[in-house]
Order: sequence, then C-alpha cells, then structure tokens
Amino acid sequence: MIILRPAAERGHASLDWLDSRHSFSFADYYDPRHMGVSRLRVINDDRVAPRSGFDAHPHRDMEIITYVLKGTVEHKDSMGNNSQLKAGEVQVMSAGSGIVHSEYNPSASEPLHLLQIWIQPQQSHVPPRYAQKDFSAVQGIGLLVSPDGREGSLPIHQDACLYLVRLEEHQQVSQPNRAERTYYLHVASGSLEVNGVPLKAGDGATLTGEQGIALEAGDRAEALLFDLP
Repeated sequence: MIILRPAAERGHASLDWLDSRHSFSFADYYDPRHMGVSRLRVINDDRVAPRSGFDAHPHRDMEIITYVLKGTVEHKDSMGNNSQLKAGEVQVMSAGSGIVHSEYNPSASEPLHLLQIWIQPQQSHVPPRYAQKDFSAVQGIGLLVSPDGREGSLPIHQDACLYLVRLEEHQQVSQPNRAERTYYLHVASGSLEVNGVPLKAGDGATLTGEQGIALEAGDRAEALLFDLP
C-alpha cells in the first residue's frame, strides 16, 4: 500500500527570513492526521535567507538530521562544535540528555535550502553527540544514516536507516524491503515514480506491504528513503 503526502498539502510557515514546509505537524501547524510515520517525527523543508537562521535553542531526546540541498549552513552547539556544511553534506545530532545549538546561513547573498529531520530515539538521556559527512558523490542509492554506522553511514539511536536516492533522468534503481518494516519516501527535487506512482518535489509517500521498492526518475531526481520500525 502507498499513501501519498502531496507537497501542496503540507503545513507552511513564512517569516521575513524563513520559508518552511512541514510534512508533519510542527510548531503552529497541527494536523492529527499527520503526526509522523513510525519513529519519523519531522521533515521540514526550510529555505533560509542570507545572513539569517535559527538562533541558539535547546533540544533533548531526539535524533536530528540535517541534509543540505543548496547553500551553506553554519552549525554551533554547546559541545563546542563549530562547522559548516555545504550541499550534499549530512549532519546528525543526537540531542540525548540535552544540547543547545544554532543553525545559520552565513552567506551575504546565497539562500540556504535544507531538510531538517527528527527521529525519535530508542533510548532517552544518552550523552549528546554530533557528526557530519559529505555524501555529495553518491549516485543511485547510498546509505546516509543507520543504527550501527555501517557502510560509512552516520549512527543514530534508533533502529532506522536513511538512504539518499540520486538519479539521472529516466534512471531506474530498486531497493529491497521487509514486510514488517515501514518505508517513507520524500522527494527533495525533480520527479520520480515509486512502484509506478508518480511523485514530484516536496511529495512524500508511506509504503507498507509492497513487494520491493522500484524507483524511476522522470527528471533528474533527489530523494530521501526512510526504513523505519
């Protein structure tokens, strides 16, 4: 079964420095029909104006993943990390027992486009940690995040995996699945079909009980595929 989450139906927040689309209920956007999928709680599609961003604020007991689509994000946190990520890079922050961080667009002219993702952890009050890695060379399907950090992925405290799908025009790939798992696909750019169902940028789809996952790009496409408990 495939359940669509059309881009146009997402929540929307607009400020003078931020344009954000929410796949699931977040902040002032609340829809009891869209509270997340399995342990996936947030996908925010954020566009941040130059020299603007999210001031220092706290989190705890959440696995927070940032994927940069365009521009540069500058990260600072209470563990002493101070780094920048460019398009194709991924940041994973396990908030655990508590962390304060900021995310900022340091450019004077270039907008920042990123996906902010929250996954609920298996364990509470673990020591916070931070990691980042460049995945810009991935073509086809590549593992970004996993519970054990296998294949060069970044680890999180949850039995969940996140794959990057990056396809050229009309390219086809497939991904095995398991009947007991739930899968969520979010299209970041371009267009593709999942098991014959067309999706465009901003669309999402929950997949359960499918016989495999077949992906075919229309235009050049970039998407995130979540493998969830």
